[in-house]
Amino acid sequence: MSDENFGHPRLAAVYDPLDPDRGDLDAYLRIAEEFGARRVLDIGCGTGVFALLLAGRGVEVVGVDPALASLDVARGKLGSEKVRWIHGDATALPPLRVDLATMTANAAQQIVDDRDWKLTLRGAHATLRPGGHLVFETRDPARRAWEEWNREASYGVTEIPGVGAVEAWTELTGVDGQLVSFRQTYVFAADGQRLTSTSTLRFRERDEIEEDLRAQGFAVRDVRDAPDRPGRELVFVARRNGS
Repeated sequence: MSDENFGHPRLAAVYDPLDPDRGDLDAYLRIAEEFGARRVLDIGCGTGVFALLLAGRGVEVVGVDPALASLDVARGKLGSEKVRWIHGDATALPPLRVDLATMTANAAQQIVDDRDWKLTLRGAHATLRPGGHLVFETRDPARRAWEEWNREASYGVTEIPGVGAVEAWTELTGVDGQLVSFRQTYVFAADGQRLTSTSTLRFRERDEIEEDLRAQGFAVRDVRDAPDRPGRELVFVARRNGS
């Protein structure tokens, strides 16, 4: 299941202009260069921003996402014909062989169920060539990022060409152990429509993630600081073991 901000056509259409700064992807581009990746699987590709950045550099990319509305946005972008788009998730992929698999932004934390998480890691492992890498990020739970998720800190109005002004804000709705839930609200000035999207992220501990990776056939090569959010996020770099 995908959240409304990814799965609702009107919200998917404004997702990029409401979050235009994707400097977080620079680190992933550098990692792709570091490993000389020529074939990449982008898990949870959303509206295709990262997949298209890679394709523009001559990389062969497969983007997979469960939100059809987001994929429709991706397919409508310039250069989208260079990417293979798959509606689904990493638990049931066609035969692939890639050098690098990625989960950028919140993709890894949105997989809250233990079984789905393990199946996602297993699916990524199956697509990677021996020695290929899986790279993803997760917020450091010790930083308690959710304490800043409130209307006062997040409220903004964005003027979007062809759409008009859109108000948006985020409110925390609950914390249950590692599960943190929140609601995002959007108001379209053009017609007054008000849409909401409820989401839950899982804040796994570092040692738990490393154990899960090893259990699914990965060697944890590195755990890096996210350069755009130092001290707040962890970037896991894992290498596929076996033949």
